[in-house]
Amino acid sequence: MGTFIKLFIFAIILVKFLPSFGDSSDNNSYKWPTVAISVLIRNKAHTLPYFFSSLMNLDYPKDRIYIWIYSDFNADNSVDIIEDWVEKYGPDYNAIYVTTNTTTGQLHPDEKISTNWSPQHFQHVIHLREDAIRFARRMWADFIFMIDADVFLTNPSTLKVLVNKDFTVVAPMLASDGLYSNFWCGMTDQYYYKRTEDYKPIVNREKIGCFEVPMVHTAVLISLKHQASDLLTYNPKNIKNYNGPIDDIIAFALNAKNNGISLNICNDYPYGFVTVPLEDGDDLRNDQEQLLNIKLEAISRGTPLPLDKHMEKYVVYPQYWKFGCSEIFMINLERRTERRKLMELSMKELGMEATLFKAVDGRDLDLCNLKEFSITLMPGYEDPYHKRPMKAGEVGCFLSHYYIWKKIVENHYKTTLVLEDDIHFVPYFRHKFILLLDEIEELDWDLVYIGRKILLDGEEEYATPHTTRPLYSYWTLGYLISERGAQKLLDAKPLDNMLPVDEFLPIMFDQHTNDTWKSYFPNRNLNAFSAAPLLVHPTHYTGQEGYISDTEDSTVVDVTALSGRMRNEL
Repeated sequence: MGTFIKLFIFAIILVKFLPSFGDSSDNNSYKWPTVAISVLIRNKAHTLPYFFSSLMNLDYPKDRIYIWIYSDFNADNSVDIIEDWVEKYGPDYNAIYVTTNTTTGQLHPDEKISTNWSPQHFQHVIHLREDAIRFARRMWADFIFMIDADVFLTNPSTLKVLVNKDFTVVAPMLASDGLYSNFWCGMTDQYYYKRTEDYKPIVNREKIGCFEVPMVHTAVLISLKHQASDLLTYNPKNIKNYNGPIDDIIAFALNAKNNGISLNICNDYPYGFVTVPLEDGDDLRNDQEQLLNIKLEAISRGTPLPLDKHMEKYVVYPQYWKFGCSEIFMINLERRTERRKLMELSMKELGMEATLFKAVDGRDLDLCNLKEFSITLMPGYEDPYHKRPMKAGEVGCFLSHYYIWKKIVENHYKTTLVLEDDIHFVPYFRHKFILLLDEIEELDWDLVYIGRKILLDGEEEYATPHTTRPLYSYWTLGYLISERGAQKLLDAKPLDNMLPVDEFLPIMFDQHTNDTWKSYFPNRNLNAFSAAPLLVHPTHYTGQEGYISDTEDSTVVDVTALSGRMRNEL
């Protein structure tokens, strides 16, 4: 019937705690409450290195934590990872209890594949959740944290913050690569998920706080100190007049409602991430792709999933390749080391082999001697929004792209991908990018945006199922460019009449709205297209926390002083 491992059990000294235990700074004279953590694991070898690393990353005193793990019906090496982690880190915790059952085979008798939520599968999970909560009660734990193995807590203070909420049931709101999260704001009469107008403001953190909702799941903290918690159950058979489905989380939610126990979701801090659950019967490889999406999402937010060195040996990264391109350039300012590290992490996850291109830093340019670079600014240029001349950062940005175009022509690169360092790759980027490359084979293209700011959304014509003919656009986040396209841009001699690069490109495919600027470039024959939908987006938008613009946060080029100096030198 499997093995049962009990490690490092110490006597429990009961302490009567105050209702609040202070903040996460530990500046109080009381011990933190004891917390039992319950984890059910099945075929999660791909998530466990990150899950366990996140668990260890919590700043909650480990001697106040009991962990209860149950794993069976595995088709991967989940058990090996569990046992390795327990052997390595078990001594850090008060106690770890592990049950692994290897005699069950890989499927329940009524399952076709492991992701099929059959009646026996549901009954088994219900039974295990009830065992977990009974275990916590027997251990006289103050709390039980019911958490799934595809939750990744990036906020080390999560457990301390939740304990101090003093709710009977509370959950940290978890982000995904979309709108999915671990709570519902509505439930139909048939007990299905119901999207309500309250959901988006909470999940997007437009409203901040803790909110009573009809359903929380996946990562749920239950206070066993509250007498009402004795009424909580996951088993429909324990609920009087229950007429819902055989489902653990729905039974828990309805039972809580029947007993007047509120379920609360808190988004007052970014707590972490969760993968979107597979549809009934999905291939497990979809879950692995979901994990990749979450890792990329976490990186783009500047909070990569924790990964302990001991656990890294279980992570399989794809082999590096150039995604069907001749070359991939990633533009990065040398002083922006954090951006470079995050981009390198994303590329490691994707298996993208890119060449780092050190950007020209506007701070280092002698703006009074631009002729050193054979640069003449476009006469009378004024930013359409800010009504000011070019900035030093915009000059540096243009030169960075310009020198890449020169490399493309010099080395005869057929297809080049150019990426800036502040981008977020969309979910399933690899698949979508390869599909894009296949589609543009039938197009006579010079440049294909994969990321930009669309200014006239809904008005662009489709050229293929996943490409449009772009109208006036901003940004140069990412684009494919051919050797011919690079040559056309160089032939236009843009340094003779320089303006920002994201204004120059729409001029060259003759979709700019300013006829005066266009007149400086008579051969506007760039064949441009755009991925639709786009494949990369900015990591941060203007006004968001963490937003940095090295073009806007730079000095304005004093055109008057520049012109005066040039006249004097002549």
